[in-house]
This record gives sequence, structure tokens and C-alpha cells, in this order.
Amino acid sequence: MVNANSKKQILEEALQYEQLLKTVAFRLTSDNELSKDLVQDTYLKVCQNIDKFQENTNLKAWMLTIMKNNFFNYHRKMQRRKGIWELNDNILNDYIDISLSCDDADVHIYEKEINDQIADKKEEQRKPFEMFLDGYKYQEIADEMNLSLGTVKSRIFFTRKKLMNDLQDYISHQQNVIND
Repeated sequence: MVNANSKKQILEEALQYEQLLKTVAFRLTSDNELSKDLVQDTYLKVCQNIDKFQENTNLKAWMLTIMKNNFFNYHRKMQRRKGIWELNDNILNDYIDISLSCDDADVHIYEKEINDQIADKKEEQRKPFEMFLDGYKYQEIADEMNLSLGTVKSRIFFTRKKLMNDLQDYISHQQNVIND
């Protein structure tokens, strides 16, 4: 276990790598704001897991590994969320058109409608879908729910299809209201 004095020394040394972390984060993200978030998340994880650091090992390598894992986890999560809506570009484009033609208060109503549509699904369909949206991997969902991997994939697939159908009806209705 790392004692209090060692923790302080490790954290002081960790601060020396800030510029390196910023450079690596920007190379990973190609975005100033995302790279700042990645550096901040890395330092947060370092602080949270300092007891797991093995003294007399390479702190810089440990921190870069934490950053790399944070980046991959974030990227994987965003790809999953992106994929959900990209399955039907027309629905997304229609939703954006409706949102642009309305004020912010209306957008919150549409967001609520989407969340309500998700909440209306049976738990056996909703729970894996919500876990998927939260960035869980299929296998993690299967393990958590004690289901086979194929069952999890099919439940998420069919829930997504049902949502797209339900939302298409909602979007068509909203477009008719706007056009009237």
C-alpha cells in the first residue's frame, strides 16, 4: 500500500507530465476541448487509483496507459451512440429539421418524447437497450442480465427498430403540425 508521503510525491511527479499528457491527448482527439477533458479525466483516475500504483515503476507509462484506456472507452461509447441514430439517417434528419424550426422549449419536449418511448418498452427490451446507450459492451450486458450474447444483441436490435418506427410516426405527426 502507498503511504501518505509517497502519495504526495507521486502526485507531484504526476504534475510534471502535464505537458506530455496535453500533447498526447491532442494527438489522440485532434480537438482542444476533448483533449483538455481527457487530461483532466486522466488526472482524476490517477488520483482515484493512486493506491494501485506500484512504487518504483514507471509513473509516466502508467499515466499514459490510463489516458489511452480513457480515450478508447470514450471513443467506443461514442461510436455506439452514433451508430444507434445512423441506422436511419432520415429519422435523424427529420428530427433535426423539427428541432431547427422550434424554440429550445420544444426541443426538450421532443427529447422527452424519445425518452418516454424508451421508457415505454418492456423491461426485458428496455434494460439492455439503456445499458447499450450507456456504453456497456454486449458481453457486459449479457453477464449483468444473465442472458446469452445472441439474446442481448437481438433485444437491442429489435428495440432499436421499434424505436425508429415509433419515432418515425411521432416525427411525421410533428411535421404535419408544423406545416399546418
